[in-house]
Amino acid sequence: MNVIDRSRRPPLSPQEGWLSDGRQVLHFRPLRYDCWSQRLEVTFGEVMPGGEPPLLKKRRELTREQAIKLWAQKRQQGWQPCEPQWRPPPAPDVR
Repeated sequence: MNVIDRSRRPPLSPQEGWLSDGRQVLHFRPLRYDCWSQRLEVTFGEVMPGGEPPLLKKRRELTREQAIKLWAQKRQQGWQPCEPQWRPPPAPDVR
């Protein structure tokens, strides 16, 4: 009988998450999630001295699979989950 460890499995719906190696920060944020499109925005930042908010370097849109792969890669390299490092901009108001 196989027992599946669900704590090691990624969540079924995308969630916001933060990783840092002490010098750089990654912010994973869900953009779209439906049956056909599961995409996250990943923002890369550089930690600044003196407690300043990180310097935002680049932003990419990834599929859920790409984001899970990047998260796992960074965790293997020693990156750790961390508290939010900046306040993301609000979602655009589309009226």
